[in-house]
Amino acid sequence: MSIHVAPHAIFGRKGRDLTLSLPITYAEATLGTEVSVPTMEEARVTLRVPAGTRSGRTFRVRGRGVGEKTGTGDLLVTVDIAVPAQPSAAERRLLEELSKLGDSGIRSHLEAADATS
Repeated sequence: MSIHVAPHAIFGRKGRDLTLSLPITYAEATLGTEVSVPTMEEARVTLRVPAGTRSGRTFRVRGRGVGEKTGTGDLLVTVDIAVPAQPSAAERRLLEELSKLGDSGIRSHLEAADATS
């Protein structure tokens, strides 16, 4: 006997675990934030995203996955830093100011690789 589960609008599934992609802003990723996240139940949970979180990081919310005889899975929330395709004039101005502060050496490891080649 096979059971087919229809796709959900926002949740994915990996075994007993549910998956969810959570868009956050650059500011939220840099400074940290708390986000209300939906679950399959009516109750939402608050997810604390620490300062310095990178895009693609996955957080585990225990016990909020699919329940089975052998236990309940978890909710796996993966953050995705949303980059606006068309920033407003105010956003563009602020980002240009931020870029003038420097890049904090984010590509310094690439320059070091050139020296060893």
